Amino acid sequence: MPLDDPLDSRVGALNTALKHHAAKDILRRAFEAAPNLALVSSFGAESVALLHLAARAKPDVQVIFIDTMLLFPETLTYQREVARGLGLRRVQVIRADTSSDPDNTLNQRDPDACCDLRKTAVLAAALASYDGWITGRKRFQSGQRADLQAFEVEQDTGRIKVNPLAHWTSTDVQDYITENNLPRHPLVARGYPSIGCAPCTTPVAKGEDPRAGRWRGTQKDECGIHFVNGKMVRTGATQ
Repeated sequence: MPLDDPLDSRVGALNTALKHHAAKDILRRAFEAAPNLALVSSFGAESVALLHLAARAKPDVQVIFIDTMLLFPETLTYQREVARGLGLRRVQVIRADTSSDPDNTLNQRDPDACCDLRKTAVLAAALASYDGWITGRKRFQSGQRADLQAFEVEQDTGRIKVNPLAHWTSTDVQDYITENNLPRHPLVARGYPSIGCAPCTTPVAKGEDPRAGRWRGTQKDECGIHFVNGKMVRTGATQ
């Protein structure tokens, strides 16, 4: 499609053309439509599926990993092991200036402000030089994502956001990990089906929602690093 088409038109055409296509096809077309794409990954419980798909579609895919400096040690080790195992050569590890939270207690006083400091602002700066970004968000993860499309528009930034796994179920993800013999995050076996920062993540009991362990005891259930209509809002984590 012509690159001078309005972004809304281009994204709409992509969603129509790829409505019933597999994630690998969505990724391939995404890299054609916007070659300068970055994949933002938490290297969390389900991240390895998308990382594997992207590595196969584009071996030199740019990956952005936010080290909040409050992550579980297991996540940091897993990130290095997965990157090495999948041959991901371009992994950019970004960190915020956390001098305003010297004792690492902002998460206890104001978890939204902590996410803004350690995730939102630093990611916005890192994405400024890219045409778009790839996320692992899926429709089944929350009501806010029920109408999620494979391609979205960030109007104010002029970026495309790509969600190759939008239509995948949790079973799809687990089956893909098993079929491709991919390494699982070690905390999954210890009762953490959704993994964020250590102070704000707890194990999940059988029968609980998979995200019940995130910010337990609060009304918060998203980290807030996504954009809607170009504005950074609290609408969903990357994985």
